[in-house]
Amino acid sequence: MAARLKDVAALAGVSVRTVSNVVSNAAAVAPDTRARVLAAVEELGYRPNLAARNLRQGRTGIVGVAVPEIHSPYFGALTGLLIDAAQERGWTVLVERTGGRADLERRLLDGSAGHQVDGMIISPWSTPPAELASLAGGLPLVVLGELDPHGSIDHVALDNVAAARDAARHLVATGRRRVAAIGLQSALGHGTAELRAEGFRLGLAEAGLSPVAEVEVADLHRAEGSRALRELLDLPERPDAVFCFSDELALGALRAAGELGVRVPGELALAGFDDIEDGRFATPSLTTVSPDLAQLAERAVQCLSERVLGRLSGLAARRIVVPHRLLVRESSGA
Repeated sequence: MAARLKDVAALAGVSVRTVSNVVSNAAAVAPDTRARVLAAVEELGYRPNLAARNLRQGRTGIVGVAVPEIHSPYFGALTGLLIDAAQERGWTVLVERTGGRADLERRLLDGSAGHQVDGMIISPWSTPPAELASLAGGLPLVVLGELDPHGSIDHVALDNVAAARDAARHLVATGRRRVAAIGLQSALGHGTAELRAEGFRLGLAEAGLSPVAEVEVADLHRAEGSRALRELLDLPERPDAVFCFSDELALGALRAAGELGVRVPGELALAGFDDIEDGRFATPSLTTVSPDLAQLAERAVQCLSERVLGRLSGLAARRIVVPHRLLVRESSGA
Protein backbone atom coordinates (compact mmCIF):
# COMPACT_ATOMS: atom_id res chain seq x y z
CA MET A 1 0.00 0.00 0.00
CA ALA A 2 1.35 3.40 -1.00
CA ALA A 3 2.40 5.74 1.80
CA ARG A 4 0.07 8.63 2.58
CA LEU A 5 0.59 12.13 3.99
CA LYS A 6 -0.61 11.02 7.43
CA ASP A 7 1.90 8.15 7.41
CA VAL A 8 4.75 10.60 6.78
CA ALA A 9 3.38 12.96 9.45
CA ALA A 10 3.22 10.16 12.03
CA LEU A 11 6.79 9.01 11.34
CA ALA A 12 8.19 12.57 11.40
CA GLY A 13 6.14 13.57 14.46
CA VAL A 14 4.52 16.57 12.78
CA SER A 15 1.11 17.54 11.48
CA VAL A 16 -0.24 16.57 8.07
CA ARG A 17 -0.26 20.27 7.15
CA THR A 18 3.44 20.54 7.91
CA VAL A 19 4.18 17.59 5.63
CA SER A 20 2.07 19.18 2.90
CA ASN A 21 3.96 22.46 3.27
CA VAL A 22 7.30 20.69 2.95
CA VAL A 23 6.49 18.59 -0.12
CA SER A 24 4.79 21.49 -1.93
CA ASN A 25 7.11 24.32 -0.80
CA ALA A 26 3.91 26.15 0.08
CA ALA A 27 5.19 27.77 3.29
CA ALA A 28 8.35 28.26 5.30
CA VAL A 29 9.22 25.32 7.55
CA ALA A 30 12.03 25.23 10.14
CA PRO A 31 15.14 23.52 8.72
CA ASP A 32 15.24 20.74 11.33
CA THR A 33 11.53 20.02 10.84
CA ARG A 34 11.97 20.00 7.07
CA ALA A 35 14.86 17.55 7.42
CA ARG A 36 12.73 15.16 9.54
CA VAL A 37 9.88 15.30 7.07
CA LEU A 38 12.16 14.67 4.08
CA ALA A 39 13.79 11.75 5.89
CA ALA A 40 10.33 10.26 6.52
CA VAL A 41 9.36 10.82 2.89
CA GLU A 42 12.47 8.95 1.79
CA GLU A 43 12.05 6.12 4.26
CA LEU A 44 8.40 5.51 3.34
CA GLY A 45 8.85 6.12 -0.38
CA TYR A 46 6.06 8.69 -0.33
CA ARG A 47 5.28 10.26 -3.72
CA PRO A 48 2.83 13.19 -3.79
CA ASN A 49 0.12 13.21 -6.44
CA LEU A 50 1.34 16.36 -8.14
CA ALA A 51 -1.22 16.26 -10.93
CA ALA A 52 -4.14 16.20 -8.50
CA ARG A 53 -2.62 18.90 -6.33
CA ASN A 54 -1.99 21.20 -9.29
CA LEU A 55 -5.51 20.64 -10.57
CA ARG A 56 -6.96 21.66 -7.21
CA GLN A 57 -4.81 24.77 -7.16
CA GLY A 58 -5.56 25.78 -10.73
CA ARG A 59 -2.00 25.19 -11.94
CA THR A 60 -0.42 22.95 -14.55
CA GLY A 61 2.76 22.02 -12.67
CA ILE A 62 4.74 23.15 -15.74
CA VAL A 63 7.08 26.13 -16.05
CA GLY A 64 8.73 27.43 -19.19
CA VAL A 65 12.41 28.19 -19.71
CA ALA A 66 13.18 30.16 -22.87
CA VAL A 67 16.79 30.70 -23.94
CA PRO A 68 18.30 31.91 -27.22
CA GLU A 69 20.49 28.83 -27.74
CA ILE A 70 20.76 25.29 -26.48
CA HIS A 71 23.95 24.25 -28.27
CA SER A 72 26.17 26.92 -26.69
CA PRO A 73 28.01 25.67 -23.58
CA TYR A 74 26.91 28.66 -21.51
CA PHE A 75 23.17 28.36 -22.17
CA GLY A 76 23.34 24.58 -22.06
CA ALA A 77 24.85 24.66 -18.57
CA LEU A 78 22.46 27.37 -17.38
CA THR A 79 19.41 25.53 -18.71
CA GLY A 80 20.48 22.35 -16.94
CA LEU A 81 20.80 24.22 -13.63
CA LEU A 82 17.39 25.87 -14.11
CA ILE A 83 15.82 22.45 -14.76
CA ASP A 84 17.45 21.02 -11.62
CA ALA A 85 16.22 23.89 -9.45
CA ALA A 86 12.70 23.71 -10.88
CA GLN A 87 12.45 19.93 -10.52
CA GLU A 88 13.46 20.19 -6.87
CA ARG A 89 10.25 22.18 -6.42
CA GLY A 90 8.15 19.58 -8.20
CA TRP A 91 7.81 21.33 -11.55
CA THR A 92 8.04 19.87 -15.01
CA VAL A 93 10.10 22.13 -17.27
CA LEU A 94 9.26 23.05 -20.86
CA VAL A 95 12.41 24.31 -22.62
CA GLU A 96 12.09 26.57 -25.66
CA ARG A 97 14.88 27.79 -27.94
CA THR A 98 14.14 31.23 -29.40
CA GLY A 99 17.26 31.83 -31.49
CA GLY A 100 17.05 35.38 -30.12
CA ARG A 101 14.20 36.09 -32.56
CA ALA A 102 11.76 38.75 -31.43
CA ASP A 103 8.75 36.98 -32.97
CA LEU A 104 9.43 33.75 -31.06
CA GLU A 105 10.10 35.59 -27.80
CA ARG A 106 6.81 37.45 -28.15
CA ARG A 107 4.80 34.33 -29.05
CA LEU A 108 6.03 32.57 -25.93
CA LEU A 109 5.19 35.50 -23.71
CA ASP A 110 1.78 36.45 -25.10
CA GLY A 111 0.52 32.85 -25.11
CA SER A 112 0.08 32.52 -28.86
CA ALA A 113 2.55 29.60 -28.88
CA GLY A 114 -0.20 27.60 -27.16
CA HIS A 115 1.76 26.44 -24.11
CA GLN A 116 -0.01 26.31 -20.75
CA VAL A 117 2.56 27.08 -18.08
CA ASP A 118 2.42 28.41 -14.53
CA GLY A 119 5.25 30.85 -15.18
CA MET A 120 8.29 31.47 -17.33
CA ILE A 121 12.00 32.23 -17.03
CA ILE A 122 13.30 33.89 -20.19
CA SER A 123 16.61 35.18 -21.46
CA PRO A 124 15.52 37.61 -24.19
CA TRP A 125 17.82 38.88 -26.90
CA SER A 126 15.49 40.96 -29.05
CA THR A 127 12.51 42.05 -26.95
CA PRO A 128 13.14 45.29 -25.04
CA PRO A 129 12.63 45.02 -21.27
CA ALA A 130 9.79 47.55 -21.34
CA GLU A 131 7.71 45.21 -23.55
CA LEU A 132 8.15 42.04 -21.54
CA ALA A 133 5.61 42.66 -18.80
CA SER A 134 2.88 43.85 -21.17
CA LEU A 135 3.38 40.84 -23.44
CA ALA A 136 3.23 38.39 -20.54
CA GLY A 137 0.05 39.87 -19.11
CA GLY A 138 -0.42 38.33 -15.68
CA LEU A 139 1.90 35.36 -16.27
CA PRO A 140 4.57 35.14 -13.53
CA LEU A 141 7.83 36.01 -15.26
CA VAL A 142 11.52 36.19 -14.38
CA VAL A 143 14.00 37.68 -16.82
CA LEU A 144 17.64 36.66 -17.08
CA GLY A 145 19.64 39.47 -18.58
CA GLU A 146 20.36 43.12 -18.25
CA LEU A 147 18.62 44.90 -15.42
CA ASP A 148 15.77 47.25 -16.24
CA PRO A 149 15.78 49.77 -13.35
CA HIS A 150 12.24 50.89 -14.13
CA GLY A 151 10.83 47.47 -14.98
CA SER A 152 7.85 45.76 -13.40
CA ILE A 153 9.15 42.17 -13.52
CA ASP A 154 11.86 40.31 -11.63
CA HIS A 155 15.35 40.37 -13.14
CA VAL A 156 18.29 38.17 -12.19
CA ALA A 157 21.60 39.16 -13.76
CA LEU A 158 25.35 39.51 -13.56
CA ASP A 159 27.09 42.88 -13.22
CA ASN A 160 28.63 42.80 -16.69
CA VAL A 161 30.30 46.20 -16.31
CA ALA A 162 32.16 45.21 -13.15
CA ALA A 163 33.05 41.79 -14.56
CA ALA A 164 34.52 43.17 -17.79
CA ARG A 165 36.37 45.87 -15.88
CA ASP A 166 37.99 43.17 -13.72
CA ALA A 167 39.19 41.37 -16.86
CA ALA A 168 40.63 44.56 -18.37
CA ARG A 169 42.35 45.49 -15.12
CA HIS A 170 43.96 42.06 -14.99
CA LEU A 171 45.33 42.30 -18.53
CA VAL A 172 46.80 45.72 -17.78
CA ALA A 173 48.28 44.43 -14.52
CA THR A 174 50.23 41.81 -16.47
CA GLY A 175 52.02 44.64 -18.29
CA ARG A 176 49.96 44.71 -21.50
CA ARG A 177 49.39 48.11 -23.04
CA ARG A 178 47.89 47.45 -26.48
CA VAL A 179 44.60 45.87 -25.49
CA ALA A 180 41.75 45.05 -27.86
CA ALA A 181 38.27 43.55 -27.47
CA ILE A 182 36.27 41.05 -29.49
CA GLY A 183 32.52 40.83 -29.09
CA LEU A 184 30.60 44.01 -29.89
CA GLN A 185 27.04 43.29 -31.10
CA SER A 186 25.34 46.57 -31.84
CA ALA A 187 22.48 44.90 -33.73
CA LEU A 188 21.13 43.11 -30.65
CA GLY A 189 18.82 44.78 -28.17
CA HIS A 190 19.67 43.00 -24.92
CA GLY A 191 22.66 45.24 -24.13
CA THR A 192 25.06 42.63 -22.75
CA ALA A 193 27.84 43.39 -25.23
CA GLU A 194 27.47 47.13 -24.67
CA LEU A 195 27.84 46.69 -20.91
CA ARG A 196 30.88 44.46 -21.30
CA ALA A 197 32.39 47.04 -23.65
CA GLU A 198 31.69 49.75 -21.08
CA GLY A 199 33.43 47.78 -18.34
CA PHE A 200 36.36 46.97 -20.64
CA ARG A 201 36.88 50.65 -21.44
CA LEU A 202 36.62 51.64 -17.78
CA GLY A 203 39.28 49.12 -16.83
CA LEU A 204 41.66 50.48 -19.43
CA ALA A 205 40.87 54.13 -18.64
CA GLU A 206 41.90 53.58 -15.02
CA ALA A 207 45.40 52.88 -16.36
CA GLY A 208 45.32 55.82 -18.79
CA LEU A 209 44.79 53.53 -21.79
CA SER A 210 42.31 53.34 -24.65
CA PRO A 211 41.35 50.26 -26.63
CA VAL A 212 43.55 49.50 -29.62
CA ALA A 213 40.43 48.19 -31.38
CA GLU A 214 36.99 46.73 -30.68
CA VAL A 215 35.77 44.18 -33.20
CA GLU A 216 32.10 43.62 -34.01
CA VAL A 217 30.93 40.00 -34.30
CA ALA A 218 27.87 38.31 -35.78
CA ASP A 219 27.62 35.90 -32.82
CA LEU A 220 29.64 34.79 -29.80
CA HIS A 221 30.93 31.52 -31.25
CA ARG A 222 34.37 30.17 -32.12
CA ALA A 223 34.39 30.97 -35.85
CA GLU A 224 33.79 34.65 -35.17
CA GLY A 225 36.55 34.68 -32.56
CA SER A 226 38.97 33.22 -35.08
CA ARG A 227 37.96 35.70 -37.78
CA ALA A 228 38.14 38.67 -35.40
CA LEU A 229 41.61 37.82 -34.13
CA ARG A 230 42.93 37.53 -37.68
CA GLU A 231 41.52 41.01 -38.30
CA LEU A 232 43.29 42.34 -35.22
CA LEU A 233 46.59 40.73 -36.19
CA ASP A 234 46.43 42.50 -39.53
CA LEU A 235 46.56 45.90 -37.81
CA PRO A 236 49.78 47.91 -38.28
CA GLU A 237 50.29 47.75 -34.52
CA ARG A 238 49.17 44.38 -33.24
CA PRO A 239 47.51 44.15 -29.81
CA ASP A 240 49.42 42.40 -27.04
CA ALA A 241 46.22 41.41 -25.21
CA VAL A 242 42.62 40.66 -26.21
CA PHE A 243 39.52 40.46 -24.05
CA CYS A 244 36.78 38.35 -25.63
CA PHE A 245 33.16 38.78 -24.56
CA SER A 246 32.66 34.99 -24.42
CA ASP A 247 34.87 31.95 -23.92
CA GLU A 248 33.78 30.58 -27.28
CA LEU A 249 35.15 33.71 -28.96
CA ALA A 250 38.35 33.34 -26.96
CA LEU A 251 38.75 29.70 -27.97
CA GLY A 252 38.34 30.65 -31.62
CA ALA A 253 40.92 33.38 -31.15
CA LEU A 254 43.26 30.93 -29.46
CA ARG A 255 42.99 28.58 -32.43
CA ALA A 256 43.73 31.37 -34.90
CA ALA A 257 46.74 32.50 -32.88
CA GLY A 258 48.14 28.98 -32.99
CA GLU A 259 47.61 28.69 -36.74
CA LEU A 260 49.39 32.01 -37.30
CA GLY A 261 52.31 31.19 -35.02
CA VAL A 262 51.44 33.80 -32.38
CA ARG A 263 52.44 32.59 -28.92
CA VAL A 264 49.84 32.79 -26.15
CA PRO A 265 50.54 34.26 -23.64
CA GLY A 266 54.08 35.18 -24.74
CA GLU A 267 53.11 37.53 -27.57
CA LEU A 268 49.38 37.78 -26.89
CA ALA A 269 47.41 37.48 -23.64
CA LEU A 270 43.82 36.25 -23.93
CA ALA A 271 40.85 36.44 -21.56
CA GLY A 272 37.29 35.27 -22.04
CA PHE A 273 33.95 35.31 -20.28
CA ASP A 274 31.63 32.49 -19.01
CA ASP A 275 34.04 29.85 -17.64
CA ILE A 276 32.86 27.05 -19.93
CA GLU A 277 34.42 23.62 -19.51
CA ASP A 278 36.34 23.74 -22.81
CA GLY A 279 38.30 26.74 -21.57
CA ARG A 280 39.56 24.84 -18.55
CA PHE A 281 41.01 22.11 -20.77
CA ALA A 282 42.36 24.29 -23.59
CA THR A 283 46.09 24.62 -24.16
CA PRO A 284 46.86 27.08 -22.70
CA SER A 285 43.96 27.08 -20.24
CA LEU A 286 41.75 30.13 -20.56
CA THR A 287 41.61 33.08 -18.18
CA THR A 288 37.95 33.96 -17.82
CA VAL A 289 35.19 35.70 -15.91
CA SER A 290 33.21 33.05 -14.04
CA PRO A 291 29.59 33.97 -13.24
CA ASP A 292 27.92 32.08 -10.41
CA LEU A 293 25.50 30.16 -12.64
CA ALA A 294 24.27 27.93 -9.83
CA GLN A 295 23.18 30.95 -7.82
CA LEU A 296 21.71 32.63 -10.89
CA ALA A 297 19.54 29.59 -11.60
CA GLU A 298 18.52 29.12 -7.98
CA ARG A 299 17.57 32.76 -7.46
CA ALA A 300 15.61 32.85 -10.72
CA VAL A 301 13.61 29.74 -9.88
CA GLN A 302 13.03 30.92 -6.32
CA CYS A 303 11.67 34.24 -7.62
CA LEU A 304 9.38 32.44 -10.02
CA SER A 305 8.21 30.03 -7.33
CA GLU A 306 7.26 32.88 -5.02
CA ARG A 307 5.37 34.64 -7.79
CA VAL A 308 3.54 31.49 -8.89
CA LEU A 309 2.54 30.64 -5.32
CA GLY A 310 1.34 34.19 -4.75
CA ARG A 311 3.69 34.97 -1.89
CA LEU A 312 4.88 38.20 -3.54
CA SER A 313 1.59 39.30 -5.08
CA GLY A 314 1.51 43.07 -5.42
CA LEU A 315 5.11 43.58 -4.35
CA ALA A 316 7.60 45.54 -6.45
CA ALA A 317 9.81 43.79 -8.97
CA ARG A 318 13.16 42.62 -7.68
CA ARG A 319 16.54 43.23 -9.30
CA ILE A 320 18.99 40.58 -8.20
CA VAL A 321 22.70 40.66 -9.07
CA VAL A 322 24.67 37.43 -8.67
CA PRO A 323 28.42 37.39 -8.00
CA HIS A 324 31.27 36.68 -10.39
CA ARG A 325 34.99 36.04 -10.08
CA LEU A 326 37.97 36.32 -12.40
CA LEU A 327 39.79 33.01 -12.87
CA VAL A 328 43.38 33.69 -13.91
CA ARG A 329 44.86 30.84 -15.93
CA GLU A 330 47.64 30.25 -18.44
CA SER A 331 46.33 32.29 -21.40
CA SER A 332 47.12 35.56 -19.63
CA GLY A 333 50.40 34.42 -18.12
CA ALA A 334 49.40 32.67 -14.90
